[in-house]
Amino acid sequence: MAAPFSLADALEHYRRRWPDEYAGIDAFVSFLRRHGEDAFHRHCEPGHFTGSAWLVSGDGERVLLTHHRKLERWLQPGGHCDGDPDLPRVALREAQEETGLDGLQIDPAIFDIDRHRIPARSGEPGHWHYDVRFVVRATVTEAFTVSQESHDLAWRRLDQVELDEHADPSVRRMAAKWLTQST
Repeated sequence: MAAPFSLADALEHYRRRWPDEYAGIDAFVSFLRRHGEDAFHRHCEPGHFTGSAWLVSGDGERVLLTHHRKLERWLQPGGHCDGDPDLPRVALREAQEETGLDGLQIDPAIFDIDRHRIPARSGEPGHWHYDVRFVVRATVTEAFTVSQESHDLAWRRLDQVELDEHADPSVRRMAAKWLTQST
């Protein structure tokens, strides 16, 4: 049986793997220390952890992006922990729910982190998402289903995503990171 996921340990491993991101990692570690288990719940002020999937095709050449209904941007699938501190499990659950894909496989090592502001809307104050991202691979099928959280889903070539000036900066960064490590 695998040891339970520890975000603190995973962030330290990520720090060794991506030392250029030291300041960002420190912000995540500090937030976790300050808020503890509350950091995995939506009620946590001033923000909370989320889990996302960098969902790549079986051949590793494309990524599945969702046109997010609330944020109106093309992003990776992901969402709230709702109290679950096992972020790889959260990322995998969100990928399955948002894409309808079966047979997904996750790498439990953190692939990327991103802290971003979520604007206030209908009774919900603005807050920070401390998003922890994991590589998820489509192994059985690439035939997706668009969920109610998205306007659309699309497989995009990673080399094109990296160069797309209109793409979200964190999505471009992940494309570059993926292409660098897979060469």
